[in-house]
Amino acid sequence: MNQKHNVTVPGLGLTFSTGSIAQLAGGAVNVNVGETNVFVTACVAQTMRPGQDFFPLTCDYRDKYAAAGRFPGGYFKREGRPSEREILISRLCDRPCRPLFPEGFLNEVQIIGQLMSADLIHDSDIAMVNGASAALAISDIPWNGPIGCVRVALIDDQFVANPTIEQMFSSSLDLIYVGNSKDMLMIEGSADQISEEKFVEALAFGHQAIQPIITAIKELVSLAGKPKATFKLVGATPEARAIIERVVPAERVSAAIFGFEKNVRSANVKLLKEEAKAALVKELGEGKFTDVDLNVVFEDLQYKAYRATVLAKGIRSDHRDAKALRPLSSKVGVLPRVHGSAMFQRGDTQNIAIVTLGPTKEAQDMDGLTGGATSKSFILHYNFPPFSVGEAGRFIGPGRREIGHGALAERSLVPVLPAEDVFPYSIRVVSEIMASNGSTSMASICGGCLALMDAGVPIIAPVAGISCGLMTEMAADGSITKWTTITDILGEEDHFGDMDFKVAGTTKGITGFQLDLKINGLPFEIAKAAIFQARDARIEILRSMLASLPAPRADLSKYAPRIQTIQIDPEKIGLLIGPGGKTIRRITETTGAQIDIAEDDSGKVFVYSNNAEAMARAIQEIDGLCGGGASGGGGGAQIEMGKIYTGRVTGIKEFGCFVECLPGKEGLCHISELADFRVRRTEDVVKMGESITVKCIGIDERSGKVRLSRKAAMKDLETQAPAAGEAAPAAPAQA
Repeated sequence: MNQKHNVTVPGLGLTFSTGSIAQLAGGAVNVNVGETNVFVTACVAQTMRPGQDFFPLTCDYRDKYAAAGRFPGGYFKREGRPSEREILISRLCDRPCRPLFPEGFLNEVQIIGQLMSADLIHDSDIAMVNGASAALAISDIPWNGPIGCVRVALIDDQFVANPTIEQMFSSSLDLIYVGNSKDMLMIEGSADQISEEKFVEALAFGHQAIQPIITAIKELVSLAGKPKATFKLVGATPEARAIIERVVPAERVSAAIFGFEKNVRSANVKLLKEEAKAALVKELGEGKFTDVDLNVVFEDLQYKAYRATVLAKGIRSDHRDAKALRPLSSKVGVLPRVHGSAMFQRGDTQNIAIVTLGPTKEAQDMDGLTGGATSKSFILHYNFPPFSVGEAGRFIGPGRREIGHGALAERSLVPVLPAEDVFPYSIRVVSEIMASNGSTSMASICGGCLALMDAGVPIIAPVAGISCGLMTEMAADGSITKWTTITDILGEEDHFGDMDFKVAGTTKGITGFQLDLKINGLPFEIAKAAIFQARDARIEILRSMLASLPAPRADLSKYAPRIQTIQIDPEKIGLLIGPGGKTIRRITETTGAQIDIAEDDSGKVFVYSNNAEAMARAIQEIDGLCGGGASGGGGGAQIEMGKIYTGRVTGIKEFGCFVECLPGKEGLCHISELADFRVRRTEDVVKMGESITVKCIGIDERSGKVRLSRKAAMKDLETQAPAAGEAAPAAPAQA
């Protein structure tokens, strides 16, 4: 067995260890923070598939229920497909690691992380990223690391590095910062409308906080690192490159791109590619070149074309300047039966967002495997069908990209949602991407915000999002000699550019953000410029959005469920629920209203219904059961002499029927009191379970038995019938 090596990061409670587990892996590291342990491995394939022209990096993170001393849910009692949390952590690891592999290195790399122990105090996502950095650094895989990762919180106006799960509940910032010793590489998170100035401070704090982690990983490499292996780098042959660049010079590529719509640009480049391929066949012959030659050179040509005029003149392929937005348009109420809807369009990118409101019981349950929230009442789902990019493709469930984009839009809108005690609904937003040409996640935020406003959700402030890109010119040593940040990037500018920096927020500050790079690091000077450039664009977008709907609607859609909150004595919660949920289930079934009880045992009861009569009846039943009297099985309101009730027939006898006028309170309606004519059989007038209106005509003082009369109630109601133009009498009390 190899020697075990341990390195501790001072101040952050992180420990890296390697050498005793998974010795056949390229790199294997245990990361401990508190009693949370994540085991991460990195392996590389020694061969490539023929004709491969892309880099297959796979990052997979898995929670293990045994880590928290729990059984998996479900029938099979085994972990199944990855959860959204696991997918998001996998993406969190992938994005900063990917740009640091050498250009042309296309051998498959697989990074696997497993939660081995969970203390429910420290989250595992930060440990996964640092573990991947350490595993790659000590392996024989070529990689330009290491990198460090921290979570930054803002608690009582003080920045905190790697806070506990409990501390995060008090934080107005959730920033995940990843960088190397010099620059930032990736950030993501959310904030409670933090100012741009404070956000820049948080980035600087995060950069300083990762330095001890990077130092520790370098120390681990010196103790246990393997020599880096040499792999064949994939690129075009000099002969093929010379022919292609002669036949399709840079000016022809630029002419094919500049000034055209997306579909035309793609068609023009395709024609140039076919022309270049014909020249290769003519000059080299069939079988003397591959599609890799063609694809690699055309990637380089477009890479140069898209940035040439931006860096030289500040002009982009669609003739916008660096800071200009594409045309904006938005419309609300685009769908008739839904609770709220909106369409948002920015250039070719188009989104339709749909809002559904529901009772609090519709909140999404979360496994809470590593601690934290166990449910969430706001959900945003993002869908990206193949027709949105003009393709015919597989139309299946959401992939990693869709889950990641939905999560970004979701956390950007959460900070402006009303508190649940103000608006006690579960809310679901579905973002349907109708057309895509750059930053559909930000369009989902804009469309989602308008749809929430259309649904009457009283948001704190409108939110918009925008993406900033980057075009750079590099020196031979990899340093940036010239750069330009660009607002509202096209799909091609994302692909051939160096950065995708998404920032969402209100006029007051930032609510969500995500940075992805294709270069080896982003200097703070550039990041700061992009942050303030995004603010200017965001305010312009908000101005356009609010022209279609300046504020949330005052009323909900007529199709949305109404809600009323009732406060009952907390000691009577059990009385309302009843044995095995019998009482609350009966009220729900007989009235048609939905009833939820607050989980905090405060005594708050939420009644949902889009039918006013059903809601009134449910409220009256709850009030009758819990509105007065002592707690316990016999508490609640009592049937009163001379009062009219609408109750449910609970028993039928030869001599009459029993009617439950109030929850748990019933009386006898004698057969002679059923109608103003002679009734031969009780069943001729009433049926079991039927609702009937009765009047209390007597209460035995000794036994408390209640006598009811349907005949008297009908007579009284006829007497109270309003004359023309008069108001109707108050509705009878209902069970």
